[in-house]
Amino acid sequence: MSEATLTLRKARLITAVKTPYLPDGKIDLEAYDRLLEHQVANGVEGVIVGGTTGEGHLLSWKEHLDLIGHTKAKFGGRLYIVGNTGSNHTAEMVWATEKGFAVGMDASLLINPYYGKTSDSGIVMHLEHALRFGPAFIYNVPGRTGQDIKPSVIMKIKDNPNFIGVKECMGNERIKELSDVGICCWSGNDDQMHQSRHKCGAVGVISVTSNVVPGLVKRLMTQEDEALDAKLQPLYKWLFTDPNPIGVNTMLMMLGVAKPIFRLPYTFVPRDRRLEGVELVKSLGRENFPASGTTALEDADFQHVLGEMGH
Repeated sequence: MSEATLTLRKARLITAVKTPYLPDGKIDLEAYDRLLEHQVANGVEGVIVGGTTGEGHLLSWKEHLDLIGHTKAKFGGRLYIVGNTGSNHTAEMVWATEKGFAVGMDASLLINPYYGKTSDSGIVMHLEHALRFGPAFIYNVPGRTGQDIKPSVIMKIKDNPNFIGVKECMGNERIKELSDVGICCWSGNDDQMHQSRHKCGAVGVISVTSNVVPGLVKRLMTQEDEALDAKLQPLYKWLFTDPNPIGVNTMLMMLGVAKPIFRLPYTFVPRDRRLEGVELVKSLGRENFPASGTTALEDADFQHVLGEMGH
């Protein structure tokens, strides 16, 4: 087992960080850096760069790899840099994972083939090809891929020296099942993360909510606090009422952390819920968010842009 793999297995809180944009559609690196500085200041240990929340599927591979390299250059040594280099195309995943490590990521985030699903043995072979290059988290999210990575599949790769563990979205029963046989798990469901961590054996969480309240999520991962978890449940519900990352994008725009610019096909949360969001921020305490104020914004404030195409 590599030292890097063992070190990453201790991370309590990794944020699936948002990618903000400029009016011309390019990545807003200044806003991104401010968001990550706030993550560091609140005890976050790592970030997923270009994950689902970071809209890796809307980035060209050049943007994706440039962002991994930028993150390493600015935050290497302060945050673990986990690059989402997974794909449903094995050759593309292998290419991206090799390149991701070349530009400095500490670990990859790998996924089973979505849409073009394969057999269990095909999933194993798919993942093993990318596990060759360095430490990797396996991401099991059947709600997006349409196919569960069953424990029997994980057991076939668990002894790979670069296998860190699983970001698991199948719930606490699955997390307990894997944890009980010594497989490191991170909750992929923020509304369950407190119970995952303190009752079911999870190491921690790979979180969306920690984009907006990183200090509170860190507290949930380092100490048992059922009252705080209960207090945060309305925020989880608000963030995930629409498919992620619509909610967290809108919230960060309302906070002024990111410009109100969406890459299609994403768009904003309706105004009535944005007004509810303003009240949520007040009730949880503005000091816990990465901004001193928040506004519901008007529909006309939002812009929609297209992403780049090609490598």
